[in-house]
Amino acid sequence: MNTFLPISYVLILVVILGGVGWIIFRQVLRTQKSERRLSKLQSRLNEKPGKAQDYYELSSIYLDKKLYNQAVVQLQKAIKAKGLESKEDKAPIYNALGYAYFAQEQYDLAIRQYKEALKLCPDYVVALNNLGHVYERKQLTSQALEAYDEVLKYEPKNNTAKRRVTVLRRRLAPTE
Repeated sequence: MNTFLPISYVLILVVILGGVGWIIFRQVLRTQKSERRLSKLQSRLNEKPGKAQDYYELSSIYLDKKLYNQAVVQLQKAIKAKGLESKEDKAPIYNALGYAYFAQEQYDLAIRQYKEALKLCPDYVVALNNLGHVYERKQLTSQALEAYDEVLKYEPKNNTAKRRVTVLRRRLAPTE
């Protein structure tokens, strides 16, 4: 009976360490996969001009790594590259470009990119949500509310937009 308590502590410790080890192992595998993909894309694009999808994929890796300036360069190349069949194909690129500018606190540039994405694809809910968010950061409450209301026109069950609309309406409500 007196050896039960130390053995249970050791077992609990082993289980916890095993779980942490598994999480670390998975993260290492993900990182290696991402690094291999980054290396392949960089070498391919250094050899010859790529397609829009290649530049977009490379920029996504840079965004994940929080290398926003490099992402902006790749996204601008994606916009100019071949392989974009329709206007709707460009909208995610402009949205990602807006995100890269937003992350660098270049809010006016972010707004311009989100609006460009919406010009190409007016029902692009992600860009509308992002536009609302950047308007909030600039403390443009009524414009943010308009953007989130637009989201709700296309996606009435969008939780982000519903939550933000509630908060913004409270902010705009006259105090009694």
